[in-house]
Amino acid sequence: MNTAYKLQGIHRHYEWGGSAFIPQLMQLDNTIGKPFAEYWMGAHPSAPALVATSEGQKALDQMIQENKAHFLGKNIADQFGTLPYLFKILDVEKMLSIQVHPSKENAEKGFLKEQLAGLPIDAAHRNYKDQNHKPEVMVALSDFWLLHGFMPVNALKERLANLAPLQSLLDVFGLEDYAGLYGHFMRLDQPAADKILKPLLEIAVYEVAAGKVDKSHPHWWANKYYGGKVPVSNIDKGILSIYLLNIVNVPKYQGVFQGAGLLHAYLEGQNIELMANSDNVLRGGLTPKHIDIEELLEHIKFEPTYPNILNGDLKNSNEVQFPCPVPDFGLTKITLSQGKAYTNQTNSFEMFLVMQGEVHLDGIDLKAGELAAVKAGSTYHIQSSGSETAVIFKSFVP
Repeated sequence: MNTAYKLQGIHRHYEWGGSAFIPQLMQLDNTIGKPFAEYWMGAHPSAPALVATSEGQKALDQMIQENKAHFLGKNIADQFGTLPYLFKILDVEKMLSIQVHPSKENAEKGFLKEQLAGLPIDAAHRNYKDQNHKPEVMVALSDFWLLHGFMPVNALKERLANLAPLQSLLDVFGLEDYAGLYGHFMRLDQPAADKILKPLLEIAVYEVAAGKVDKSHPHWWANKYYGGKVPVSNIDKGILSIYLLNIVNVPKYQGVFQGAGLLHAYLEGQNIELMANSDNVLRGGLTPKHIDIEELLEHIKFEPTYPNILNGDLKNSNEVQFPCPVPDFGLTKITLSQGKAYTNQTNSFEMFLVMQGEVHLDGIDLKAGELAAVKAGSTYHIQSSGSETAVIFKSFVP
């Protein structure tokens, strides 16, 4: 059997995606301007990667199921039963929904509850698609912007006090009642929410048009979401979250980890994303998709967040590892200057995504945008074969 395989991921054409970054990376024609939002690289049953074998292409989830211990390693096969992570490239042109992911325990409970209620797995109003948690780490491929957890107490008080439409929420917040503040607003009827959000959006639109704010200010993103216009009514309640959460700018090749219960949203840019093999998302706005307010409130960690930008820890002269405090996945960045080589050993099924340059990996030639995998317990050898420095992202199970 081979130890290394070339893989082909699956494109996802969600309307929020950009039309240029992923097609250019992978040298695809996109003259029609189709949105290329995500590129999935994993064994999730809804979109498994395709593996090049001597018998032709095989779905990665099927190939692993046929011989789990061989591909994953016995310990990981026994613990997870399948590839426990999902690897992605994202191009965020329009803002993604305000969202939170459940813990594993809560995902199992929620999934069972909906199963017993007879909800079809693909029902639009279903909250739980599987029984897994969905912690995730992202590494920016460009200047990247996101919302990441509630602002610290003093900063949030100052925000509410300095914007007239939000001053009525100061007493609700009290000393530091994040749950009271967020729950109060999300439970308001639409006319009451509009009474707060409409004047807030009017200020945002004016401030952006006057050049008074930049991307570090929530007005910028509130204005962007509605394209510089103010709806008459039925304003998305997710707009308030832009004003309550930390706005974080992540430079290229730096990252952020997001665990269960953290309210967040991607705003703009391109990134690598690695997560547990799950599709469980509870949404809180900025989306036409299903929102279950009471279920959402059950799973949010109502506490201040102090964003921690990950630079990565140096493993050796070629490899930097981004800390991921979960057993499901790990992520490193391998850099090889022209003509240099790197040899190491896999402890799990590991994927190698080339983002820059060209490399030769155990008999497989790879250029930017291409992907290969090496089975557990194998020694691999990567040789930089192009004229520029090669940058490779590696996903693995710790």
